[in-house]
Amino acid sequence: MMKPIPSAQPAFRALAAALLLAGAVSGCSMAPTYQRPAAPVADAFPAVPPAAGAAGSEASTGATQSAVETGWRSFFPDGRLQQLIAAALENNRDLRIAALRIEEARGAYRIQRADRLPTLNATLSESRGRTPGFANASGQPQIGERYDAGLGISAFELDFFGRVKSLSDSALATYLATEEAKQAAQISLVAEVAKAYYTERAFAQQQALAESTYDARKRTFDLTKQRVEGGASSRLDLRSNEQQMETARASALALARQRAQAANALALLVGRALPGGSGQGSAQGSAAPMPATLEAMSDAEADAMSSLTAGLPSDLLANRPDIRAAEQRLKAANANIGAARAAFFPRISLTTSIGSASRDFSGLFDSGSNTWSFAPQLVLPIFDTGRNLANLDVSHARKNIAVADYEKTIQQAFREVADALAARTYLGEQVAAQRAVQDAQAERLRLLQLRFENGVASSLDVLDAQRELFTAEQALVQARLLRTSSAIDLYRALGGGLK
Repeated sequence: MMKPIPSAQPAFRALAAALLLAGAVSGCSMAPTYQRPAAPVADAFPAVPPAAGAAGSEASTGATQSAVETGWRSFFPDGRLQQLIAAALENNRDLRIAALRIEEARGAYRIQRADRLPTLNATLSESRGRTPGFANASGQPQIGERYDAGLGISAFELDFFGRVKSLSDSALATYLATEEAKQAAQISLVAEVAKAYYTERAFAQQQALAESTYDARKRTFDLTKQRVEGGASSRLDLRSNEQQMETARASALALARQRAQAANALALLVGRALPGGSGQGSAQGSAAPMPATLEAMSDAEADAMSSLTAGLPSDLLANRPDIRAAEQRLKAANANIGAARAAFFPRISLTTSIGSASRDFSGLFDSGSNTWSFAPQLVLPIFDTGRNLANLDVSHARKNIAVADYEKTIQQAFREVADALAARTYLGEQVAAQRAVQDAQAERLRLLQLRFENGVASSLDVLDAQRELFTAEQALVQARLLRTSSAIDLYRALGGGLK
């Protein structure tokens, strides 16, 4: 109820007391004390036995460097790949969406945090009203005017039971989870760009091998054709040579298509057209030159990639941003339980104002025109058809879901590291074995070609050796690509890639 008072001092004191009371009662919380769940994995990564017949494995290379201490520029020394990763971190649309999610979550947290403090509003209003004649002594209708000006707090909740604080804590944890999610997206993007780059390079080398094989088979076809014309060979040999030659040409065309599609996938990750064309080298652009073959790149980086130490599974909790994001989501769900519990208790809100009122605008701030109001409100839930209880049950269920999600994220991270360690142990020896197969097939083909040119061996023997060499060469490229990809997977699984 509005009433004049001789001075504004008591009103200012009342408003200041309300603000102090608001600050004093907003630090409580009914949220459960947060406890990090135990990691549902073993204390160490599984030991990987050495490969059969191997003198040693890449897993025992005296690794001492942590993935999180190795920046991606150090891990990927190739200049062109560094340019592509830098461009992807700047232009990738998925990463841009992740950054905008952070802005959204930050804004939501600031909105929720603002509810913990009173909102002070200044008001200035004018009102007019007509009073009928029977309502006053004069018997004549009258037009009345009133001007009001003041400062006020409207419906501010005094957070005795921590409902608003719990909601603010939940919003903060959600915001932090989006920050961690962006870092996880950055690490994944670095790894995906590198894998796409090496995949394109592998197709480039396979295409070159197919074209080289086609040239070799064409020479054999031409020689067989001459021998057929001279009566030294049959048309069956000629058609067999032709079939092998066209098979190599078809393989070259298929690999050219796959290489172009791999370059398109790389361009999508980078977020713009690739410099120097679609992976065709640097002759058409200013990017650093492509390596001549994948072998030169992967062999040069193999030692550095295998120098990463896995550490302990417990290290993943601190190093993996996706695990940290899952824990923040768990904290948000835990805080929401506090808000759901507080809903069972009375909710106290305060509306208060101080100001001045007058029938004339010119007399709005004259002496004796001061006004004040103080209107606390208490709302006690009595019967809500079980809404609050159901909301509390939902909050507990969502926390249990968040716990399961957190544990699953840890288990997935554990498996990714374990798989990458197993790959590191075996793929180095697999590459060495496949290289030996290729060398043996190349020597076999050389000897058979000499015998064929001297009329000792048939062209079918040469064709068979060419086919097996081509298969061995393609398999070696794939083995190198697997070794490189597994090293990148280990780097990502251990939480590296942001520096």
